[in-house]
Amino acid sequence: MVVRGALAAGCDFFAGYPITPSSEVYAEMMRQLPGLGGIAVGAPDEISSLSYAVGASLSGAHAMTATSGPGWSLMIETVGYAVMTETPVVILVVQRLGPATGGATQGGQGDLFLVEYCTSGGYPIPVLAPVDAYDCYTLTAEAFSIADRLRSPVVVLSDKEVAMTVESVHLDKLPDVRPAFRSLPSSNSPYRPYGIQALSDVPLFTPVGGSRKVTVTGSAHNQDGQLRKNDPETIRQIQHLDVKISQYAERLERVRWTDEPGARTLLVSFGISARTCRDVARQSKSEGNPVSLLEILSLYPVPWRALKAAAQKVRRVVIVEENLSGLYGKELLPFLRDVEVQKVNQIGAMISPAAIREVVRA
Repeated sequence: MVVRGALAAGCDFFAGYPITPSSEVYAEMMRQLPGLGGIAVGAPDEISSLSYAVGASLSGAHAMTATSGPGWSLMIETVGYAVMTETPVVILVVQRLGPATGGATQGGQGDLFLVEYCTSGGYPIPVLAPVDAYDCYTLTAEAFSIADRLRSPVVVLSDKEVAMTVESVHLDKLPDVRPAFRSLPSSNSPYRPYGIQALSDVPLFTPVGGSRKVTVTGSAHNQDGQLRKNDPETIRQIQHLDVKISQYAERLERVRWTDEPGARTLLVSFGISARTCRDVARQSKSEGNPVSLLEILSLYPVPWRALKAAAQKVRRVVIVEENLSGLYGKELLPFLRDVEVQKVNQIGAMISPAAIREVVRA
């Protein structure tokens, strides 16, 4: 469904290197994309994969790659380059147990900080997180739209169980997807590769190799792409990398909120752990002890408005995630000061419904 969503959004370039548990996306792209007129490249390593995708995007392609935690670690320098050059590209990261090589066939949800805070300076990267096959389609397609709209890399952060679960989807119920597009300059206007008026503006895009000169550099630069050091325009351009996304944060919020009347507890989760929370919520309701559920589909920017709206209706929030210390819970705590907060965490295996119910019933 990731591949189907990417193709619906207009993906016409994929580069990848096989790594469990994202290899199925690699294989499917290799099978499908060339027959649709696109290009699928098997790269020699993860560094090359993202570099190829960034280069293709700069030339006008809608580009994507896929990897897992160890491959993402190798890609990070190129991610920073994509942030600085304002290059739209979609990166699927399917989490597994870490650190380092970790457990290639064991699931996990421990890559959140590594993904969001990978750049020097901590500049924001939009991160979407599918819970089921339907989300894999819709959020991947949306990732292309966001990448083009904001001229930014966008990560679709999945996990092993979501990526490798086989389930049925009614294809006729999938929403129509408009192919992603980029705002282009008019043919008569002067063009500056990084030209903006307000800090929140997104520069117009024109492809490298076209009729206009485009200067692309990962170094600090002014609006023309010329290397500069600490002059006001260059510092402003770097500030803009943060503001263009933070100003758009409210429109990026994606959650699924099941608000149960009379619930005193709110479960908050994402990915495969949210699937488990669904089971707990259904059983709790059948037992006459309703709990509400907030599935986070856009991890970053943190959807704090939706979180606060859901939390103000309960007395307790239980955050469920498959990692050692509750990484995402640390991000949410500043927005949950008025309620009791508990965490359910585990590594090496999926969190069981029983483990969550034990906390809910306490």
